[in-house]
Amino acid sequence: MLTSKERADLRAMATNIDTTLMVGKSGVTESVIAEAENLLTARELVKGKVLEGAMMTPREVCDELCEATGAEGVAVIGTKFVIYRFSEKCQEERNQTGRAKRKSTPVSKKDPVRKGIRARRQAAKKVREQRNAYFREQAIEKAIERSREKQLRGEE
Repeated sequence: MLTSKERADLRAMATNIDTTLMVGKSGVTESVIAEAENLLTARELVKGKVLEGAMMTPREVCDELCEATGAEGVAVIGTKFVIYRFSEKCQEERNQTGRAKRKSTPVSKKDPVRKGIRARRQAAKKVREQRNAYFREQAIEKAIERSREKQLRGEE
């Protein structure tokens, strides 16, 4: 499963490649699937086009090809579609030429959204505690004042 970031990178790479796979009015046939398999093995990223006479939409063609070849759909725009499947052959070539994909940088587990929520909750808790302490002190002072008044009345 591709992440949105990977999908965006593949979409950007697909703008520079030529359309190599054509789907005509006969739709997705065995020969189209075989050609897609060959292209995916050789290139990993394949751009295709659905001709006007075809009885299928580009989305349907893309989904059917992905299901048949084990690839993933990257984009469908107008009559064109882009599919991707990882290829060991291409990876070996990248390793030999020194263009291997870099390992992804580790992502921090600190979530700024949760950190903000936690900070707001702690601030609200502190305000509640201060308010409760204030009212507790006021209640104690009133109770002391009432007891003094009772003592004064009792003495008089």
